Amino acid sequence: MVIFVVIPLAAGYLSNKYLLKSKDEQWFKDEFLIRLKPISIAALLTTLVLLFAFQGDKIVDTPMDILLIAVPLTIQTYFIFFLTWFIGRYLKLQHSICAPSAMIGASNFFELAVAVAISLFGLNSGASLATVVGVLIEVPVMLSLVALANRWRY
Repeated sequence: MVIFVVIPLAAGYLSNKYLLKSKDEQWFKDEFLIRLKPISIAALLTTLVLLFAFQGDKIVDTPMDILLIAVPLTIQTYFIFFLTWFIGRYLKLQHSICAPSAMIGASNFFELAVAVAISLFGLNSGASLATVVGVLIEVPVMLSLVALANRWRY
C-alpha cells in the first residue's frame, strides 16, 4: 500500500511544491501539465492493454463470472452518480461543482484497486480479474455520465 499510495502522494505533493516555488502557477498549468497529459494517457493505456492481455483468457472463457461482476458495478456506478447529482441539484450547487462531485462519488478508483489486487493476490487472481472487469465497465460508464452531465448543464 505504501508503494501505491504513500510514495505517489508524497512525490506529487513535493514535486508540486517545488515546481510552484521554482516556476509560477501559470507555467505549471500551461507547460508542465500540458506536457504531462500525453504521458499519463499513454501510461494508463499501456497498463490497461497489459491487464487485458494477462486476463483476456479469463474474460473470454468465463462470461457468466464477468456478468456477475459487471452488472452490479454498472448499477452501483449509475446509482451513486444520480444520487449525488440530484442531491447536488437540490442543494443548488453550481454545475462546475455538482458534475465533478457526482463523478468522483461514482468512481470506483479501479486504478488503485488494480495495483493493490495485483500486489496482494497476484496477476492471475480473481481479485485482479474483478478489477480488470471494473476498469472495462467503469470507463464507458463514466464516459456516458460525462456526456450526460454535459447535456444536463445548467
